[in-house]
Amino acid sequence: MAAVHAFDVLGDPVRRRILELLAGDERAAGDVGAAVQAEFGITQSAVSQHLKVLRSNGFVRVRPEGTRRVYAVAPDPLREIDAWLGHFRRFWEPHLDALATELARGKRERGPEENGD
Repeated sequence: MAAVHAFDVLGDPVRRRILELLAGDERAAGDVGAAVQAEFGITQSAVSQHLKVLRSNGFVRVRPEGTRRVYAVAPDPLREIDAWLGHFRRFWEPHLDALATELARGKRERGPEENGD
């Protein structure tokens, strides 16, 4: 899948939230549905459609467990996005490095007593 197409899939906040929920561990479809319905106020049918889009585009995998369907993140499309974003990291990594340096400097200046060490 092309990274740009992946952004089309992940452009929806409900689908991003589903991936966030699944990032911690696999979950049954009913658990995902209950969480997403409560947060977004959508129907179970709408949640099922979002899961279907994620599944058909390779972002999640599903396995039967008795009468339940258990979903998990499929990492390959996310790796493709990460690789594509690699072209742009130079725009933000120096800023993050500078922030880390400033935070470390501030911690040294405050000393161990003020830092809780």
